[in-house]
Amino acid sequence: MNQVWIPEGYESCLGLYDTQKAIGLIKNLFQQKLCLALHLKRVTAPLFVTPSSGLNDDLNGVERPVGFDIPAVDGGGGEGAQVVHSLAKWKRMALYRYDFYPGNGLLTDMNAIRRDEEIDNLHSVYVDQWDWEKVILPEQRTLAYLQETVKKIVGVICNTMEELQYYFPQLPGGLSRDITFVTAQELEDRWPDLSPKEREDALLGECRTAFIMQIGGKLRSGQRHDGRAPDYDDWTLNGDLLFWDDVLRRSIELSSMGIRVDPAALDRQLTEAGCDNRRSLTFHKMLLEGKLPLTIGGGIGQSRLCMLLLHKAHIGEVQVSVWDKETLAACRDAGIELL
Repeated sequence: MNQVWIPEGYESCLGLYDTQKAIGLIKNLFQQKLCLALHLKRVTAPLFVTPSSGLNDDLNGVERPVGFDIPAVDGGGGEGAQVVHSLAKWKRMALYRYDFYPGNGLLTDMNAIRRDEEIDNLHSVYVDQWDWEKVILPEQRTLAYLQETVKKIVGVICNTMEELQYYFPQLPGGLSRDITFVTAQELEDRWPDLSPKEREDALLGECRTAFIMQIGGKLRSGQRHDGRAPDYDDWTLNGDLLFWDDVLRRSIELSSMGIRVDPAALDRQLTEAGCDNRRSLTFHKMLLEGKLPLTIGGGIGQSRLCMLLLHKAHIGEVQVSVWDKETLAACRDAGIELL
């Protein structure tokens, strides 16, 4: 069911013209700062891939990719192509093909269609994010290196906010550079009677910026904090970056990231997830044979970052998408202008 919630008394800090100007500024500033902080090179990326490549992200395993045939390629009778869900696996293959070396990585715009997404203030069927991936050394597959990278990303976000306020002083600040690192199991132990999302809101109400680690495997309760595909993140070395949103008065996830699976982790997680059939796909065979570089990477939501920095109540205020009648009516009645 689609849900939209309008905060009482909400008014946008910026009109439509200044909103568009600010969105462009955020995207330019953030991309430049992130490339400098993480040593990334901007590259182009696909909108769609073939199913047999194994490069599409299966997310939680139930989302249906948007597929289409390509008469000019296979006469319309072949496997066709799928619009990407994310570029998690494509990026790693690209680092291999482009011969990136340890300490350097790539950044690209990822645009996707997730037609099974529930629509609310933070979710749309259109997904836009910065996807990044970086080659690392075996000795960097550690929790310390993961946390160091998270700190750099939070620094880039806060620096972007401060520069944005120079151009638009009417925008409040409110982001915290102090990060609370906690595992999904520690959250469950502290709030066993709450849902995973409720635990996130409870935590972020206290600390304002947090990185929730070790997402994908089952907790001691037998439940998962959230779903993760078994073939990109190492579930022991990953996490979600969240900030407290003063407008919506809840947590907002800006990034899912992690150190990627090595052959041992992939072998273990494919079996645990019941996905052993993927072992014959090109990407998975190469990874299991140790041919792909060790990497760390993630995605950072472009529209979500704009929402947070511009103090917007609905993602439709910073991106163009398709909405149901109830969402359109609720926003219209509240004076919220969707793009």
